[in-house]
Amino acid sequence: MRKIINYLIILILVILLPVHLKAQQKIVDRIVATVGNNIILQSDIENMYRQMMSQGMTSQGDMKCQVLEDLLVSKLMLNQARIDSIEVSVAQVEMELDSRLQKFIDQIGSQKKLEAYYDKSMQEIRSDFRDLIRDQMLTQQMQAKIAEDITTTPSEIRTFYRRIPKDSLPVIPAQIEYRQLVRNPPYSEESKLAIRQKLLDLRKRVIDGEDFATLAILYSEDPGSAARGGELGFQGRSELVPEFAEAAFSLKMGAVSPIVQTKFGYHIIQLIERKDEKVNVRHILMKPRVTIAERKSALEFLDSTAKLIRADSIDFIDAVHFYSQDEETVMSGGIAVNPMTGDTRFQLDQLDQATAEAVNNLKLQDISDPFESKDMTGSPVFRIIKITNRLEPHTANLKYDYSILTQMTKMSKQQQAMTDWIIEKQKTTYIHIDESYRACNFTNKGWVK
Repeated sequence: MRKIINYLIILILVILLPVHLKAQQKIVDRIVATVGNNIILQSDIENMYRQMMSQGMTSQGDMKCQVLEDLLVSKLMLNQARIDSIEVSVAQVEMELDSRLQKFIDQIGSQKKLEAYYDKSMQEIRSDFRDLIRDQMLTQQMQAKIAEDITTTPSEIRTFYRRIPKDSLPVIPAQIEYRQLVRNPPYSEESKLAIRQKLLDLRKRVIDGEDFATLAILYSEDPGSAARGGELGFQGRSELVPEFAEAAFSLKMGAVSPIVQTKFGYHIIQLIERKDEKVNVRHILMKPRVTIAERKSALEFLDSTAKLIRADSIDFIDAVHFYSQDEETVMSGGIAVNPMTGDTRFQLDQLDQATAEAVNNLKLQDISDPFESKDMTGSPVFRIIKITNRLEPHTANLKYDYSILTQMTKMSKQQQAMTDWIIEKQKTTYIHIDESYRACNFTNKGWVK
């Protein structure tokens, strides 16, 4: 399992690991390998080796040889990505670069500290990382292309389960299944009107000449895009919620939309660029605030409903159908689905804090007291839940853990597909490895020709 993941992760380590791991001494550099038109330097290996050691990583063989092979695979995929004309847009690279640098800044404390650490301006730091991030993204797309058609059948899953050594099966922690009845905050018309007025004011400021991106940084409540000036990158219609997509695709270049309401809240949108069937837009998102009275009203409603359920005056599933406002679960009687796995079981550490606290002392079939938490959009919601099943810790098996074994089977097939692809491309790609590394015991034997 390590290889299918680490082929890419090792290359990413240079950017993702904590910034305090910068090399302490200068490395005398030289080219140690070439794959197509891509080179691997001694400094690449040494820096990654130090980073792995500082993270406590170990290897059964020569770790520098392991690092080199991971880099060879990454360069092989990068070479093929360019042959196949796989592309990433400038906007995509800049968005990822912004995200990575923000993680650095959060880690070290401030932009000034980051610039002082590297003894470079932010512009120079961005320039240093930009090409590496672009190559990373190309490599990731190539990896996805190799594995895109891989599926599993029930027969393959059963065969995989029978053949895998029992001590290699994962131990599954305690899990629960539950149903939920969800109420949205009963926002007053006054609170909705206040948000709309704020957005109208911001829209007018943009039309009067102020920079949309600056206003998005200052006012947008979308944590994923605010730091980038509200920019979302190129998206197709299917990647956007319908109301947002309709507004975005109807805009002219630079124009600002009227207020658009979606399940996320209220937006104004500005078109940056349209390319074929995709658009790159900025947006400012705002959400109404829950007042004390609105919170009290929602909790009191759920408390009354919970009492009726406990008194057998109404069944929990019927109550969900009548009263729940969660579109994702209302038709299933409130069955909650784990977004991490796609099934209905949750480990306690996969629950948000409010839900984990609510279920902690509940017994099977118990109804929780009403509580406030967040939905998938980050907006406040109010819930009561009913525990429908508890599973004790156990070794993965077909009866209880079919989805986990399905994923393990698929990953095994992806690993084999990757190995087969490497063997095939090694035959047709120019590869040269320096004499000092030719004695490495590589997992794939075709590197040294």
